[in-house]
Amino acid sequence: MKNVHEIEIKIEGKEWETCLDKSFKKKNKDVKVDGFRKGACPKDVYIKKFGIESLFMDAVDEGVEIAYAKVMKEHNLTPVIQPSLDVKNIDEKAVTLSFKVITKPEVKLGAYKDLKIKKEAVKVSKEEIDGEIEKLRSQFAEIKVKEDKEKIAERDTAVINFHGFVDGKELEGGSGENFPLEIGSNTFIPGFESGLIGLKKGDKKTLELTFPDDYAKDLGGKAVKFDVEIMEVKTRVLPEIGKEFFEDLGYDKVTNEEELRNEVEKVIKERKEAEVDDKYLEDCLSKAADNMTIELNEEIIDEEVHRMIHQFESQLQMQGLTLDQYAQFTGVTHEKLHEQMEPEAIKRVKYRYLLEEVADVEKIDFTDKEVEDKAEEMASNYGISKEELLEAYGSLDVVKYDMKMREAMEIIRTAK
Repeated sequence: MKNVHEIEIKIEGKEWETCLDKSFKKKNKDVKVDGFRKGACPKDVYIKKFGIESLFMDAVDEGVEIAYAKVMKEHNLTPVIQPSLDVKNIDEKAVTLSFKVITKPEVKLGAYKDLKIKKEAVKVSKEEIDGEIEKLRSQFAEIKVKEDKEKIAERDTAVINFHGFVDGKELEGGSGENFPLEIGSNTFIPGFESGLIGLKKGDKKTLELTFPDDYAKDLGGKAVKFDVEIMEVKTRVLPEIGKEFFEDLGYDKVTNEEELRNEVEKVIKERKEAEVDDKYLEDCLSKAADNMTIELNEEIIDEEVHRMIHQFESQLQMQGLTLDQYAQFTGVTHEKLHEQMEPEAIKRVKYRYLLEEVADVEKIDFTDKEVEDKAEEMASNYGISKEELLEAYGSLDVVKYDMKMREAMEIIRTAK
């Protein structure tokens, strides 16, 4: 591929001697040789005892920075991912390094204007308004404990003790005490929640079920038995549609159900319009990306996948989980996760190069003052100082890049 550059460079003479000396000083700090204090062994004695080869790898680490700077300067290259390194030859006189540098792929734009993509019209149905009002009522529902003789119904919460058994043995992680289970939430495997409907406090029942075929931990398709005891049953009492409910929603000017429905319709319409706008932009970007010609290196795609996995890992950590725990719970290995994320990674990379090329072709640029003003605006919107914003972003250059990408998106989105 044209954007792959294999470059060899040799470090020799005094430069290589300096690298070997630095390696020796680093190694010597922790070396104890008979007849010398720790760290005081002369270089010739050290080499006689351990061999010059013991200094090579640390010396390469010292020399890589020198070699890399020379390669970038001499060949005027701007890598888009971290270059790979191969040690071709090494001895006491010199080291030959080979850098594989991948630069930005060639992008040939196709049509990115006049894409003839139609934006969907937004309509709000009576059923959507009804459903939204029911959701709002559910948010302000009062939790009430049912009488002992009242039976479990859909949407009730059953507080249960349960013990699971597979092949006659207790199921690891398949037991719980005073566990609150909302009926209809699909928290447990199919048949568990529906099997509790009609029971009441104090009832006991054995549920004989089967794990779904795709269930993790080698349990897929296996028979399982759960012994369940109902400890308590709670139900949700929805609020009446009236003044108190309107106030809870923050609709102080709403006085009746018709006015409430009008307000809810506005909210639904705004949400659907935002969703339609997002889909329209995605459709435009997708078509413009399909129209362009680009050959992507596997290394660039892998780099994006690894970035996505790192982001996913950070999200898991916020939930108190590690990537290893996620893999254990779901059965999704790191390799499988990589495979699942690759299509999205390819799309992201294509969109990035599409927008960069559009920005170049359209000569999108911003003055330093415009970028400064944008940084101030963004900081104000986030409720932080400009310094804090730039610490998070990295620099004003990143803010400027983001501005250019957004402007390029706007050109693609609004072009008729």
